[in-house]
Amino acid sequence: MPEGEDGPRTRQALPDASGRAAPPGAEAPRPGRVVRLPGVYRPQTDTLLLALAMRREGIGPGTDVLDLCTGSGALAVHAARLGARVTAVDISRRAVASARLNTALARLPVTVRRGDLLRALPGRTFDAVVSNPPYVPAPGLSAPRHRAGRSWDAGPDGRAVLDRICDDAFAALRPGGLLLLVQSGLSRPGETVGRLSAAGLDVSVTDRVTIPFGPVTRGRAAWLRARGLLRDHLDREELVVIRARKE
Repeated sequence: MPEGEDGPRTRQALPDASGRAAPPGAEAPRPGRVVRLPGVYRPQTDTLLLALAMRREGIGPGTDVLDLCTGSGALAVHAARLGARVTAVDISRRAVASARLNTALARLPVTVRRGDLLRALPGRTFDAVVSNPPYVPAPGLSAPRHRAGRSWDAGPDGRAVLDRICDDAFAALRPGGLLLLVQSGLSRPGETVGRLSAAGLDVSVTDRVTIPFGPVTRGRAAWLRARGLLRDHLDREELVVIRARKE
């Protein structure tokens, strides 16, 4: 979950090629360092969950990977470090600039495109699509077009981006291809599973972790309760990784 912005440009450790995050204070390998422009999502627990899932699924040499909603490019760098051929997409100009900078600093051959989800790559298919999209329920009918909140705000049910990915995933995957998607329990993972299944994919929830609220969700707790998305007095949420394969 987003934990708020912490300055105009920060460096954050992310998982290395072994799938482990560097411990606090430890020097991470160069691909494990992330530079962000203001308003670009900071890699954290959801990023780590996807990185671990990518390694477990055997993403590596010979795998064509699409990192959708790449943000800082942390997962794209991780996939490239594992040996995959990687394309990364984000609609935010600052995210694209951050991702290009991070892949250059890591000296890894990642193609970074600016565009609206899979519309940025019409007709392209991949062996694996990974995505940490905006998924936080937020007041308003749609995701914001500007400001930092566009990295996590996803409409009143948190599904403004999730539903589009679910609807387009089948066409973006090659036979045997894999989608790995992370989201919050607040944005109804069961609906994600249902939509992907209806699209013809073999779907399961592979990872679950419960974490304390960050500042964004904590500040919306009353609104979330009023919408019935949060039980009274709950101050933690579940993150899940959803795995979908095209047979």
